Amino acid sequence: MTGTVYKSTGSWYTIKTESGEFLDCRIKGKLRISGIRSTNPVAVGDVVDYELDKTTDEVRGVITNIHDRDNYIVRKSVNLSKQIHIIAANVDQVFLIVTINNPPTTTSFIDRFLVTAEAYDIKAVLVFNKIDTFDEAMLDEQLYMQHVYSQIGYECLRVSAKEGKGIDKLKDMMIGKTSMFSGHSGVGKSTLVNAIEPTLDLKTKEISMQHQQGQHTTTFAEMFDLSFDARIIDTPGIRGFGIIDMQKEEIGDYFPEFFALKQDCKFNNCLHKEEPHCAVKDALERDEIAWSRYRSYIQILEGEDEHYRTNDFEDERAINEQEQ
Repeated sequence: MTGTVYKSTGSWYTIKTESGEFLDCRIKGKLRISGIRSTNPVAVGDVVDYELDKTTDEVRGVITNIHDRDNYIVRKSVNLSKQIHIIAANVDQVFLIVTINNPPTTTSFIDRFLVTAEAYDIKAVLVFNKIDTFDEAMLDEQLYMQHVYSQIGYECLRVSAKEGKGIDKLKDMMIGKTSMFSGHSGVGKSTLVNAIEPTLDLKTKEISMQHQQGQHTTTFAEMFDLSFDARIIDTPGIRGFGIIDMQKEEIGDYFPEFFALKQDCKFNNCLHKEEPHCAVKDALERDEIAWSRYRSYIQILEGEDEHYRTNDFEDERAINEQEQ
């Protein structure tokens, strides 16, 4: 029998059967995906084969096989840096929820997330939330950030989950698709999901003012069927985003604005670092590429951990003002 994984708590999985019923399942002892060293062999969104568990009087199942995935999105495991954690599988698009100051979402985090989405061939959309809380400086910051990413080709939405602004456009983009919501804790994912589908009534918590960080309300990934022919995967808040198993030569290919210039570099294997006649560095000097993006690229290239800068765009403006 076949079903789709809707919830993962680490040791138990809830699947939706072909008849539309939900069934709690465990996995068969040695079930693993060939070639993937992940902390969670089964992820929300997976299509699986299962059989009824005959060792218990309760109606439960045992997952025996995982179907080939169309795609999946991963990050480094928190405790085991050499392993990966699959956030979700078989996703049509991912919405990265971004907030400017409550809590701040760094460009380093955004870029690492977008690189991973590019690598696993998943459409990514930036959703700037809490626009109802912006003062003039925050609005200026958000619009500049939106300009940078929209110029690259990423669709950007401006929403207020609390006031309902931009929700209709977001819902239109979700019709007929499986969408994943992701972002730092506290950016308003659960509030946004509740605004899209109030009957879900997901738990929310306020921002910790002492550290300007969100408190974790979602502790595991879970998929929900929505009333307007859509499915949504709500995920735990992510503090940092580690890049997985990328060769140095391919990292630049996942920065669309770098990839577009690659053919104009002198060397085919140009890393856009010290090489002469590099089209990417030339574009950077002409301010055709954002310094924040290049800085993220170098961090990933050199294997650095994510830098938690409060505001990379303010640094970039300071550099530009000094040059002028």
